[in-house]
Amino acid sequence: MRERTGSRRRLLLTGRDEEAVQGELEESRADLVAARDAEDEEAAADVQASWRTRLRRTLRDDPEAAAELRALLDELTQPSAASAPGTVHNTISGGVRHGTAVQAHTVGDLTIGEPPPRA
Repeated sequence: MRERTGSRRRLLLTGRDEEAVQGELEESRADLVAARDAEDEEAAADVQASWRTRLRRTLRDDPEAAAELRALLDELTQPSAASAPGTVHNTISGGVRHGTAVQAHTVGDLTIGEPPPRA
């Protein structure tokens, strides 16, 4: 975790005072939370755009920062055991069933019974 924090600091600081950057992050977070609470999508987009631009400049000016960001993203997006493919067995029991039961993670384009007539 310490290495990840160091990478984040390097990406955001780029020769700037750590306390000043921390203050900017906290202010931006407060602005973003307030904008979302007020359902002000334009203000939220402005905060995000400001940091997106800053990050792009950092990556453009510091090639090592790009490698650090890639490593950080790879670390954060490693598949978890919960998302790993596997076998699922569902059992419905008890009571009287007079219809169809669907148990699924994602269902799309599902027709139960007679399909609608084609036009």
